[in-house]
This record gives sequence, C-alpha cells and structure tokens, in this order.
Amino acid sequence: MTTRVWDYLPEYAEEKDDILDAVQKVFGSGQLVLGESVKGFENEFAAYHGLPYATGVDNGTNALKLALEALGVGAGDEVVTVSNTAAPTVVAIAGTGATPVFVDVREDDFLMDVDQVEAAVTPRTKVLLPVHLYGQSVDMAPLRRIAERHGLKILEDCAQSHGARHHGELTGTLGDAAAFSFYPTKVLGAYGDGGAVITADEETDRAMKQLRYYGMDKTYYVVRSPGHNSRLDEVQAEILRRKLTRLDAYLAGRNAVARRYEERLGDLAGGDGLLLPRTHPGNTHVYYVYVVRHPRRDAVIEALKAYDIHLNISYPWPVHTMSGFADLGYAEGSLPVTERLAGEIFSLPMYPSLDEGVQDKVVDALREVLARV
Repeated sequence: MTTRVWDYLPEYAEEKDDILDAVQKVFGSGQLVLGESVKGFENEFAAYHGLPYATGVDNGTNALKLALEALGVGAGDEVVTVSNTAAPTVVAIAGTGATPVFVDVREDDFLMDVDQVEAAVTPRTKVLLPVHLYGQSVDMAPLRRIAERHGLKILEDCAQSHGARHHGELTGTLGDAAAFSFYPTKVLGAYGDGGAVITADEETDRAMKQLRYYGMDKTYYVVRSPGHNSRLDEVQAEILRRKLTRLDAYLAGRNAVARRYEERLGDLAGGDGLLLPRTHPGNTHVYYVYVVRHPRRDAVIEALKAYDIHLNISYPWPVHTMSGFADLGYAEGSLPVTERLAGEIFSLPMYPSLDEGVQDKVVDALREVLARV
C-alpha cells in the first residue's frame, strides 16, 4: 500500500456521519450562500482566538490578499516576508500590486529571522508578514517592536499554525490581523477550499466583509473598489464548525505522532545526518507538517520509493528563485539559509489519524535507507 505524507480517509471514516449531517443541514436550510453556517463559524472561530471579529473567505490566498488590502496595502507599497514559504504568501502580496521584500530564515527552525527585518524596512514598507511555518510561531515580540518603531501593520500568515501558541498566546492574536487557510491538508481543514481573517479591529473587519462581497456594504451598492467575490461556502463553513470542536483533539494527535518520530528517530539526529524539527523556546508546535533535514535528501527520498513511500518537500523552490518572480531581482545566494534548506528538507507523514503501523513502516524504511545513503 502506497504511503504518502497526508491522507484524509481514516479521519473521514471516523467522522463521516457528522460530515454528512453538516452537508444535509446546509442543503435543507434554504440558504446556500452567506447564511447561518458562515455566520456561526465566523463567530466561533473568532471566539476560539478570543477576538471579536472573523471573516470567512473562499481560500487562504484570498484571506491574505484581502487582509492586506483591508490594512491599506496597494500599488507602490512593500511587504516584508520570507521566501521559505508556500508561493501563495507571495502571490497574495503581488496580487495587491505591492512588492514583496524577503528576509532570510533561521537555520534551526526555518522561521523568519527577525534580526534581519529592520534592515529591510524602507519608506515604502506598509506591512510585516511573518509566516508561522510548519506549525510554530515566528518570534513576535521583537517583530512588534520593529512595527511600532516604524508605524507598520503586522499580518500573520497562520495557514500552517492553527492552534499553535507563542508564550501562551495563540498565533493569529499577535498582530493586527491574521489570515488562515482551511485547505483540506491543514490542521483545521475543510472538504474543499476555504479561508478566514481574524482581527480585533472593527474597521479592518468591516473592510474585509466589504472586500469579499464585491466591495458592497449592502446588496447591489458598491462602497469600496476594487472588490472581490470571495465568500466562504456554506457547506464548508458548517463542516468547519463541526471540526473546530475537535481542533484540540487534532492537535493532540499530531503531537503524539511527533513524539513517536522523536522516540524512534532521535538516536539518528545530529551531526551531518538526519535533523528532526526543533521547537523554538516559548512555542508550542502543532506539526502541520513534520519537516526533517538531511544533506543527501534527494537520495533518501528516491530510495524510499522502493518501499512504496512517497514523501513531499515543503518547499523545493524558494519563492525568490521562481521564474514568475524574477522581476524582483534576487540573485542566487541572496538568501543563503533559505536556499540551502531547499536542498535538504523533506516531510514525513503527519496527520492525527496516522496509523502507528504505517508510521512504523516509514521509520523502519527510513532507518534502513539512512544506513546506506
């Protein structure tokens, strides 16, 4: 049986009755767009984070893009972020007409190197966009100090950090607004696409709700342009409402899988061999993906295919090296840590319903492969 980094079918088998009941509830409600399920999910998702406002949108990329626009970002502005991220982070910035400006990441946990941020700030900078990558938080206190010194907004990219905490505070509550993705693979995943933006600021929330609905404040009357058609679907919202009640259980399951990896692979870690994920002090890690590192990564992944184990790389191409962003002018070697990591990182299977037998298969095969590569 083929083993991959993610599989929703075991979870669906456990939750099938509730998922199908959610679908039936919406189909029988008489309202299929921006109804009670979206409103309910927005209220419950905001409450989970201890914030007053949430706006559901159609996907995580648009959550970022609309949040940037709600914070006043547009053509001619700059947004400081990282290149070691999923491309949608940068696609969203470019979609506003702003210019992404990259800083490198830290060697040990692959997160934004906040020490480099202030040097990247210019008079055109409008927003700092930290990516809470792989399931844990960027170091936010010094980032907030930089934002305060320069009068900047902070938009958190929480696509990979649902439920993660930084010194006890949930990611998504540490800046001016936060964007989430509910793509099926996420810690809190829908059965299709979805996204949301949370904030404590009423004006930002009002702008979000206008932007997602053509720029309208009420039906047929546009008050903000350009607007978008970017609404969270009622079916996905109702499914997410059900799954939100199980989010803490999902987090516990992911941490249990991570502990088993540490127990079975910890003796191989260190030196020039396999490096396991490192949780930065003050963080709780939710392990959206379990990213490890090895200097002969490509050989390891290729060898594992003989065991019918097919792994993923998050991410093999730093955004600044992609031809679609060549106009930004980043030369090879400009972000050395990011570029080095791209040749060494890969992901082991990680999801809360991962069977221990499947995990043992992966670990045993990996140990055999590492003994000979």
